[in-house]
Amino acid sequence: MGTLGISIYPERSNYAADAHYLDLAAAQGFKRVFTSLLEIKGDKKSVLNNFKDVITHANSLGMVVMVDINPELFEQLGISYDDLRFFHDLGAWGVRLDGSFGGEEEAEMTRNAYGLKIEVNMSQGTHYIDTIMDFSPNLENLLGSHNFYPQRYTGLGQHFFDQATASFTQYRVNTAAFVNSSAATYGPWPIQDGLCTLESHRSLPISTQIEHYLLLGSINDIIIGNAYASEVELQAARDVFFSHYPIIHVETAPTITADEQINLFSEPLTYRGDSSDYMIRCSSTRYMYGDKRFAAHDTTDIHRGDILIDNEKYGQYNGETQIALQPMENDGRINVVGGVVPSDLFLLDYLKRWGNFQIENAN
Repeated sequence: MGTLGISIYPERSNYAADAHYLDLAAAQGFKRVFTSLLEIKGDKKSVLNNFKDVITHANSLGMVVMVDINPELFEQLGISYDDLRFFHDLGAWGVRLDGSFGGEEEAEMTRNAYGLKIEVNMSQGTHYIDTIMDFSPNLENLLGSHNFYPQRYTGLGQHFFDQATASFTQYRVNTAAFVNSSAATYGPWPIQDGLCTLESHRSLPISTQIEHYLLLGSINDIIIGNAYASEVELQAARDVFFSHYPIIHVETAPTITADEQINLFSEPLTYRGDSSDYMIRCSSTRYMYGDKRFAAHDTTDIHRGDILIDNEKYGQYNGETQIALQPMENDGRINVVGGVVPSDLFLLDYLKRWGNFQIENAN
């Protein structure tokens, strides 16, 4: 299983605020910390000491810190790619290369004497990882992570994301991507409209962004890109990430009955494998609760995302739970007891046949 992460930017904050945020995140099970050292402005010694203080605190909480750098910083600090002691002394777990060398250098860096992780950029859309692999890197120290995108409409599209990610997963390289906090206000640059990897995630709740990555199954580590996420968001991220099953959030109708709520929320639901184009069928509920009388009500026509329970007029199907995948006429035998929240609707396409999932009431 992968890990959850947060981002901190010591140059744009202060130690007390960063330390408090690290404490909150560690208490919710977050393990990774991303920070950016792309350039050093002002007094170099003061900047580096500030970074080291924050990294030391993160390490004391059992977290690990990845420092984002580029080749120009090597020159500014007088560091060579074949001697990474500077980052070891800083307390970093690893180094993320925002830019690239030539492939051979990255492979050499994975064989560093300090066991530092070397994380390379997954969002370039080139054969970069193939070139690195040509030089026999130490795979235990080689990781990949996508970029985040502070400008609206510049984040990755799904098709490109899937292709770029597959070029790394074929080598079993650990992968990471970023999600966006709606409560956070800043990142490494003065202007930002959130810091997500996928453009489609920019305005979604953090729980939905994380669930999408989990359902994709190609990303190991999920990192909140901007600072500071709220405590509510940290808890929501934890709940989804560590859940045994995918979570779909729904709003129930005011007329839903107590028995219907038991039907929906008491146990995980199982997506039948002999699937329909029109609905996700969860037949187990009619075996578990079919002895109850589900009287007809709210038998309106059906729209995508509606939460359905077959009523007693459907005979042996009484009590079966379904989620509509497209519009359908309702002849009076199906109760519409709620609907998937709009932000989660697209997740229905990623649920796995014969897989379990659970729905949570967002009312």
